[in-house]
Parts: sequence; C-alpha cells; structure tokens
Amino acid sequence: MKASDIMVTDVITVKPDSDVAEVAALLLTNRISAVPVVDDAGTLVGMISEGDLLRRDEAGTGHERSWWLRLLMGREILAAEFLKEHSRRVGDLMTREIVSAAPDTSVADIATLLERYRIKRVPIVRDGEVVGIVSRANLIQALATFRKKALQPQPITDAELREKVVSRLKSEPWARPNLVNVTVTDGIVDLWGIVDTSVEKQALRVAVEVVPGVKAVNDNVIVRPVASGT
Repeated sequence: MKASDIMVTDVITVKPDSDVAEVAALLLTNRISAVPVVDDAGTLVGMISEGDLLRRDEAGTGHERSWWLRLLMGREILAAEFLKEHSRRVGDLMTREIVSAAPDTSVADIATLLERYRIKRVPIVRDGEVVGIVSRANLIQALATFRKKALQPQPITDAELREKVVSRLKSEPWARPNLVNVTVTDGIVDLWGIVDTSVEKQALRVAVEVVPGVKAVNDNVIVRPVASGT
C-alpha cells in the first residue's frame, strides 16, 4: 500500500502572506490541525500548525520572561519569539523545514516518518506541488480497512492453513518451530509445545492469529519452568 492509496487529495492550503487570524479560523472551521503553505506557483514552502499559533500576544499566551532571563537568552532568540507572537503573516510563523513524501512512498515508510519526526501529518508532493496529505488518522483508517478485508472468509483447507501457520513460525527469528506442534481443525489452530518465556508463548499465539484464515487459537504451549538454584 502506498501514500497515494490513503492520502487526502482535497488539500486546503494557504499563502505565506495569509493572515494568521484567518488561518486560525480556517483550522477551526475544517477541524484540522495544520495546513501546507504554498507560494504563488503552488510550490510547498512550509507548514503552519496549531503549535505555531499557541504563543500569541492577542490571545494573552505570549511568553513572559523575567528581566534576567531575557539577558541570558540573547537578542536573537527574543526577536524570534517576538516575531512568532506578534506577526500577522503566516510566512513569519510557519515551519520551513518540511518533512514530505512522494505519492509512491510506502505506507510503512510514512509511518516511520511520523514516528521519527514526531509529527501528525506528511504532505505528499509531486514535482514540488502538494497533491495530498497523509495523517495519523489516515493510517488508522487504512489499518481498519485492511483488518476488515482480512476478516473476510477465504476458502482454504485445514491442511493448507496448517502449512501457512508453520511457514509463518519458521520465518520468525525468535521462534523455534521444532519445539512446537500445530494442528488445525475447521480453521481453529491448536498449539502444543514448550518455550522458555511467557513472552515467547504470547508471540507464538499472535503470530498464528494474524495468519489469514485462522478463526481461533487454542494455546496449549507450556513455559519451561525456571530451574531453582542449589
């Protein structure tokens, strides 16, 4: 699955010279937390989010610094804070270091970007132009859709299902299939065997549960007792 499969294509954008108050109203009206900023040519130049609007003088949320802290912070930092708190232009508040992706970027890579940079959305760009946005909500929606499709019954024999389960266990580096026996009856899998830890026991169950076609798992696996010291 790619970004183009789950992205929102009806993207609301603003310009660098847009009014900050108007953008705040735009976010509220459309129930979104950020919008891309594009220039007159439609090229992505930044993002402005709720976080960029938190500290505003007119809302009474600007920074209040003691005189000695202002001395320690330096003029450049104070000037930057003043700009963020008082400017009416989006271009003065927006984040310019943008994390973006291409339409053919895999959903797994999108999830990695969201996690790595601790952001809530990724603009999808083609030739510099915003063609969509993928948010955390879009990923959750994709997960729900995938699960719904996976739950749809697929015709498979017990023998074929057992082969899939065994193959799955063999593919996991932490599993030891030679210590586990698998039987399948009417799509219900019975697991027998022995493992060293309760975590391995749980992981075995989950590895089987996610195999398409498995209706239920009867977990009869035993955790090896810890040898007592002498």
